Amino acid sequence: MVMAPQGRRALLGAGLGAGLAAPAVLAQPGFPDRPVTLVVPFPPGGSTDVMARLLAERMAPLLGQPVLVENRPGGATVVGAEAVARSAPDGHTVLVNSGTTLTINPLLMRNLPYRPESFAPVSLLSTLPFAFLLQNRLPATIPEFVAFAKARPGKLNYGTNGPSSFNNIVAVLVSEALGIRMQDVTYRGDSAQLNDFVAGTLDLLVVGGSSAIGPHRNGQGRILAWTGDKRMPMTPEIPIFAEVAPEAIGQTWFGLAVPARTPAGPIERLSAAAARALQEPALRDRLLGEGQFAVGSSPTEYAAFLAREMDRWRPLLARMDIKVD
Repeated sequence: MVMAPQGRRALLGAGLGAGLAAPAVLAQPGFPDRPVTLVVPFPPGGSTDVMARLLAERMAPLLGQPVLVENRPGGATVVGAEAVARSAPDGHTVLVNSGTTLTINPLLMRNLPYRPESFAPVSLLSTLPFAFLLQNRLPATIPEFVAFAKARPGKLNYGTNGPSSFNNIVAVLVSEALGIRMQDVTYRGDSAQLNDFVAGTLDLLVVGGSSAIGPHRNGQGRILAWTGDKRMPMTPEIPIFAEVAPEAIGQTWFGLAVPARTPAGPIERLSAAAARALQEPALRDRLLGEGQFAVGSSPTEYAAFLAREMDRWRPLLARMDIKVD
């Protein structure tokens, strides 16, 4: 379970009220007493990196110390996550985790060098739904697309970053909800998928946020629907799959976590600073432009969210029977 044990749950009892405090209150003596590092387990330039840098800029004055961003990519977020899990539990090293890090990886990887219990949740930062970006030659509405796919079981293909990648898992979730079957094709990067999609080799892409908007608006493809629980403000005319299949909701997310045994004080201070930063209208609008919905939560709320997500994805991953070395 991702949910913290009872003792740690009490330790993490920081409400969002602290997030409304003035910067001078957040930057109290003791913590932080040196720069805080946000470890991003992805290369620079992606959605997680964008989130981290926007957040770091706004958290620094609230904490009274510089907030740095360090990219530690590799191993489906394992490299960066392990580094944070092994760091000093003092709140100065923080993991910017995605949905993969604390739910998918623990459910799939037997030899994972960390466990969910290796971390103390700090805050749920944002959620990011995926879009089904289709070739223009394919049907334009969900019912028409479903009928088309059902007439061709296993014939439509889509690109992924591997069987255990979040976009593939969400694609399977939505396919099951719609009663269709498609074929995934593994790539080593997003750019290779997009190149093949533009060339017409792939029938569709399952991509997050802004990665779908560009091709949609320049006519290289068409967004059929989003996988979130509400329509995207940037494309209000495009439906969500849940409008025709309520269980077809699947999205990744970004959050903050610190090593287990980090004291309550630093956790509360980090959570409050993140919540305050995410209340800024300019930041919320910028994240919406990246396809993300800003959240900002207490540590206990984030722990409960992680536990629900673990329980939600476990049966689907068991059915998928993914083999991970």
